[in-house]
Amino acid sequence: MKIRKDDTVLVIAGKDRGKKGKVRFSYPKERLLIIEGINFIKKHSKAKGQAKQAGIIDIEEPMHVSKVMYMCSKCNKPVRLGSKKLEDGRSVRFCRNCNEVVD
Repeated sequence: MKIRKDDTVLVIAGKDRGKKGKVRFSYPKERLLIIEGINFIKKHSKAKGQAKQAGIIDIEEPMHVSKVMYMCSKCNKPVRLGSKKLEDGRSVRFCRNCNEVVD
């Protein structure tokens, strides 16, 4: 999975299409992302003593990685990412539009 934590992404599918956000959590095995301020759902919760408030709360649900695109900071467009090896042996991600190294 090429999108990681703290990347800025653009949602390209679903009810939040067109919104930008920062990736808070990444689950690579399930190919899911939790994006800041996007994909909220309402959950009904019961009170459990004085610790938990009862009522309807909004929580951020994970979103599949195929529904988002990386936002390049240099060309300011949603782009695909590629990976390449540098001369020193490191593997880095790069923008396929402007060939700028992301990492």
